[in-house]
Amino acid sequence: MYSEPVQKNQILVVDHNGATLDVLKRNLVSKGYAVYSVQSANDAVNTLETMAVNLVITGMSMPEYRGVDLLRHIKENYRDVETIVITDNPSIEGAVESVKAGAGEYIPRAGAESELFAAVERTLDKQNMHRTVSTPGAPEAFPAYGILGESSAMRALYKSVRKAASVSVTTLITGESGTGKELVARAIHYHSKRASKPFIPVNCGGIPETLLESELFGYVKGAFTGANESRAGFFQTADGGTIFLDEIGETSLAMQVKLLRVLQDKQVRMIGDSHARLVDVRIIAATNKDLKAQISKGMFREDLYFRINVIGIEIPPLRERGNDIFLLINHFSSKFAQEIGKTAPRFSDKALEVLRGYRWPGNVRELENVIQRIVLMSEDESIDAPDLPSLMRFSALRSNGCERTLADVEAEYIRHVLIKVSGNKTRASEILQIDRKTLREKLKKHKLNT
Repeated sequence: MYSEPVQKNQILVVDHNGATLDVLKRNLVSKGYAVYSVQSANDAVNTLETMAVNLVITGMSMPEYRGVDLLRHIKENYRDVETIVITDNPSIEGAVESVKAGAGEYIPRAGAESELFAAVERTLDKQNMHRTVSTPGAPEAFPAYGILGESSAMRALYKSVRKAASVSVTTLITGESGTGKELVARAIHYHSKRASKPFIPVNCGGIPETLLESELFGYVKGAFTGANESRAGFFQTADGGTIFLDEIGETSLAMQVKLLRVLQDKQVRMIGDSHARLVDVRIIAATNKDLKAQISKGMFREDLYFRINVIGIEIPPLRERGNDIFLLINHFSSKFAQEIGKTAPRFSDKALEVLRGYRWPGNVRELENVIQRIVLMSEDESIDAPDLPSLMRFSALRSNGCERTLADVEAEYIRHVLIKVSGNKTRASEILQIDRKTLREKLKKHKLNT
């Protein structure tokens, strides 16, 4: 059996009609595909044994045996090869037979070129989706800190992290809940000159306001009832290193004044102490709130905002990271399966489509929890759509309904086109039938990162 790694977008076209073969080959080559063509099922079998292909497009009528028999042969012997059937007489019975034999798509021979191209694109996209989840390991990870992703949005993030790590200035990380803000903060710290010094994470929203000051700045013995000994705060503990102030938008205006003083003077005053102490600490702050909106409401100090936002890094939500979700599914399923000593399950195409179509309001953290639950609870080697949480399945159905705004639909379609053309704005403009200036305006409007 042929085992050489398959190159991307190589297609084998099989049909007894030479004229049909010529048309199909010419059309597919015009779209940049590498195309082989043969006129019999036997030749197709021989080609598969000697050539690496991604996709077989076959007619139903063959001199030696039917196209459906070729489909069965491919399904039984070439697990990673996708198939499309082209037929002269489309029927429900023919479609059912083809799908049962393994066909991924079923289209009429007399269909438009656009229908063929759409079917090929969908099929290759599905293959890439499945291959990504089935491939062990993580192709793109920020070294040793668990940030996975190959999308253009994540590559831009890696670039920002490296820049932030090269200088020792205050940094503000923004992003929705569950996107991995602490992971990014750790990556910055451990790739900076402060890497050998402490990294101290502080959840400002998880510490009561009455205790936050003493936790951050420490206190001296006798400063208040119960202060039986002096205790250093997080800023002193982080001296020489980095303090990560997560959920900084949750702090009170009074605490914001104290933090601003630390940034200005690089000194902290322990509660009950008459003298301030110098500290050498880099501050990385994070929030899932819109601090500019908080400023306009009088809930966040504008001067503190400018102090912490010397470098700003925005983490993209999972729904805007394209096929990164499949890398994460692979990573989490392998991780949790290994922890409990079982084989990582295989996800069906339908299950992967549901997972990709879900909006993921909890982002990577939510995905991790879902995959952990699936791995723990599943008793089968494969996961299909019904095995996923019901809310997720119903959400996938609703996403195709009429409750979505026009802006949401437009943004999603533009994002889909950009992904398909690997970020090529000229090609995307041609597909969308708009000029590049209009495309740039829409990218800005919808906050799409290419």
